Amino acid sequence: MDFFYYFKSRQGEMIRLLKDIVGHESPSGEKKAVDACSSYVIDELKKTGAKITRFPQKELGAFHLAEYPSSDLKEKKEQILILTHIDTVWPVGKIYKMPFYVSENKVFGPGVLDMKASLVMAIYSFKALKELNIQPKKKIAVFINSAEEIGSDISNDTIRDLSRKADYVLCLEPALPGGALKIQRKGRIVIRLEAKGKAAHAGTPEKGINAIDELMQQLDRIHKLEIKDTTINTAMIGGGEKPNIVAEKAWAILDIRFWEKIQKEKLVTYMKQLKPILKGAKIKFSIESSTPPMEKTEASADLLIEVRKIASSLNMKLDTGKAGGGSDASIASSLGIATLDGLGPDGEGIHAENEHLILSSLIERTALLTEILIQL
Repeated sequence: MDFFYYFKSRQGEMIRLLKDIVGHESPSGEKKAVDACSSYVIDELKKTGAKITRFPQKELGAFHLAEYPSSDLKEKKEQILILTHIDTVWPVGKIYKMPFYVSENKVFGPGVLDMKASLVMAIYSFKALKELNIQPKKKIAVFINSAEEIGSDISNDTIRDLSRKADYVLCLEPALPGGALKIQRKGRIVIRLEAKGKAAHAGTPEKGINAIDELMQQLDRIHKLEIKDTTINTAMIGGGEKPNIVAEKAWAILDIRFWEKIQKEKLVTYMKQLKPILKGAKIKFSIESSTPPMEKTEASADLLIEVRKIASSLNMKLDTGKAGGGSDASIASSLGIATLDGLGPDGEGIHAENEHLILSSLIERTALLTEILIQL
């Protein structure tokens, strides 16, 4: 079957679906908006006969699992898990400042690349399998996260559980610019550092202990740590009450990125050994969130070989590269599951107002995804 032709002939309706999904704005923290967008996407998946499992959440939007229907589902032991997310970084109303539009071979709009086009890919792959009456060799499930852009803390356990049941995990995050897959991703840990001192009048500072001074000296030491390939960003900071009071409390939020798990372990070990610098001060840290790195594994390397063979049969070449940001693929990969990331469309401007995808890559990647689901 020529899936390029199949999806190219449906390009217009794919664009219309993408426009509708982008129009349903879904910022991570807006439960009502995310649930409305999810409802629209789930209705489309139900049309393919997909079995839907809903994971309701109290404060954030629900996440969902869509399983492709199969007459011999119980007979199939192996499974492919597809990871997507429906939440975006853009607030409700951004669509009026960043309207959806198509210009030549580019499609613009908030969340169009990261990653609502990937939802269209999953929907149309399911549609193709149904319309052509093709039964894949393995079970296929699509997970739609609602909190990926804010770290996936509420969905991490679900992703781990689903990944453990899978033989292969395919993440439809956007490709690297140029179309390369992502075979390595930085891990991330967000740390809150808190200093406590003693309040006093600013005219007699010797009677107090300045928590801000303690915090700044601690931050200076942390930034001077020599841990290979690790970046430390002081993202937020606060403390003190008034100009004429020696600060009793101060805090900072650090966003720390690393390529290997051992780098995180070195950093956490250092934080656990923190001692006050100023006499009488107190210092403590806590981990706000943590995402593992996506490291190279033998299982993922073997999967890449197979996917490259499938791509080659479609006259496609798949390059690979690294990404500094995290994704849900890192969670699956950290469990030793064969995982590939960046299987979504090509484009540029993630989290920027020029966010756009390359339209031809939407067709190409949907064709590739469908072939992968059939051939793996």
